[in-house]
Amino acid sequence: MKDIKLYTTRYCGFCNRAKMLLSQLNLEYTDHSVDNDPDLRQEISDSVGGFPTVPMIFIDGQFIGGYTELANLHREGKLTK
Repeated sequence: MKDIKLYTTRYCGFCNRAKMLLSQLNLEYTDHSVDNDPDLRQEISDSVGGFPTVPMIFIDGQFIGGYTELANLHREGKLTK
C-alpha cells in the first residue's frame, strides 16, 4: 500500500479533486490541512523547492506535485500499481 500525504486547504478546488480521485480509487491518504498553519505550508513548500500552490502531494515520501501530476499518474496507470 502506498503512503500518500496531501497538504491542502479547504477552499482549494484542486485539493478537493485530489481527495475525490484518491477516494474513488479506494486509496488511503493522510490529509494535512494548512489552512491555519502558514508556517507548515511554507516549510513544506520550501522543502520541495518552493512549490507555490496546494495541494502538495507526496507518495512514499517522494514529492509528485499537485493535482495535475496526480491525475497524470492515474491516466498512466501508475497510481494503483
